[in-house]
Amino acid sequence: MTPDPIGPLSRPVVVERALKAGQEIVVEADAEERAALARDFGLPAIHSLTGRFRLAGSLHRLQVTGTVEAAIAQTCVVTLDPFESRVSEEVEVDFAAPDAFAGTPAEDADIPDPIVNGRIDLGSLTAEFLALGLDPYPRKPGVAFEPPEAGETENPFARLSVLKGADTPKGD
Repeated sequence: MTPDPIGPLSRPVVVERALKAGQEIVVEADAEERAALARDFGLPAIHSLTGRFRLAGSLHRLQVTGTVEAAIAQTCVVTLDPFESRVSEEVEVDFAAPDAFAGTPAEDADIPDPIVNGRIDLGSLTAEFLALGLDPYPRKPGVAFEPPEAGETENPFARLSVLKGADTPKGD
């Protein structure tokens, strides 16, 4: 039984086979997956998304290391203009069989992600680390938020008083 895919990018990997092969595993998102992730993350576009992973350990305890890299379009929070940027995130995640920590209170241990039915999903891991690498307040290069200077703030009712003055009859 394969775990249900989570999100638009799913690449289930059989841990036993991956450990025996001992090779780097590369996850590349296709155009449809990138478009779905861009919608999920509120990005104008994801031009490329690649995860490169190495697995070490056993069938019951596993460490995944690697990198997630992407070329994306973001929207500047200051100018609202789209701009291109890159994301590069280092990955280091522990996995374990679900019964490896049976009886351990969650607050007492840093519980690893589960190995479900002998599989882990490197596609979900790729999407997760892309999300972690996104700047929540992206700014176009060279753009900075300039708050109004002290004393520059206008009374919000000043313009209304001007309008009110124009409507009042003369001689009252």
